[in-house]
Amino acid sequence: MSGSTTIVHLLRHGEVHNPEGILYGRIPGFGLSALGREMAVAAAERLAGRDVVHVGASPLQRAQETAEPVASSYRMDVTTYDGLIEAGNSFEGLRVGVGDGALRQPRYWWRLRDPFRPSWGEAYLDIARRMMDAVEQARTAAEGSEAVLVSHQLPIWTARRFAERKRLWHDPRNRECSLASITSFVYDGAKLARIEYSEPAAHLLLKSESARKAKGA
Repeated sequence: MSGSTTIVHLLRHGEVHNPEGILYGRIPGFGLSALGREMAVAAAERLAGRDVVHVGASPLQRAQETAEPVASSYRMDVTTYDGLIEAGNSFEGLRVGVGDGALRQPRYWWRLRDPFRPSWGEAYLDIARRMMDAVEQARTAAEGSEAVLVSHQLPIWTARRFAERKRLWHDPRNRECSLASITSFVYDGAKLARIEYSEPAAHLLLKSESARKAKGA
C-alpha cells in the first residue's frame, strides 16, 4: 500500500430485548437482551489486541451498550455520532409482520408505494451520506490505526453498498450484516482499499434462532 493503513470497523449492535416484537427504530429505551450483551462481549473479544484508538456509537441505547465492552477493553470513552443512528421509518412502534402486523392493513399500503427511495422511511441516499460522513470522521480520528463505530443493520448495509458503488435499494433478506457483525472499511491513506466482514457472535446467533423457534412452537 502507498499510504498508512486505517481501518474503520462498523459493528452492528447485539440482540435487543423486544418481547412485543415491534419495529423499535429510534424509540428510546430499547436496550440489549442478556444474549445481546453476550454478543457485545464476543465482538469486543474479537477486536481485542488490535490497534483501536477511537470508539464511537449511535446515540441509541442498544448501540451505546454494545460499544461499552469495546471501549472498556481499551480504557476509552465512547464518542456519540448522530450520523450512526437507525434509519427513520414510518412503521416505527408497530408490528410489521405480513401475516400478523401492520402490513396486512390496507391503510398502510400507500407507504409501500416506492421501494426505491423508500417511501416508508428515510431515503437510502441520506442514510449513506450521514454514515459515510461518520466513517470519514472516524478515519481521520484514527488515522494510521483503527476505529470502531457501532450502528444498525440498514445504515451499515447502506454505507457498504454506497462504498462499493452498488445501487442502494435492495432485498432486505440479502443483507450481510448479522447481529454483532463487523464490517471493516480498510483504507490506504484516504482511499478505500477493501471491505471485510466477520461474525464474532455467530455461535450466539444460533442460540437466538433456536430460542425464537422454541417460542413459536
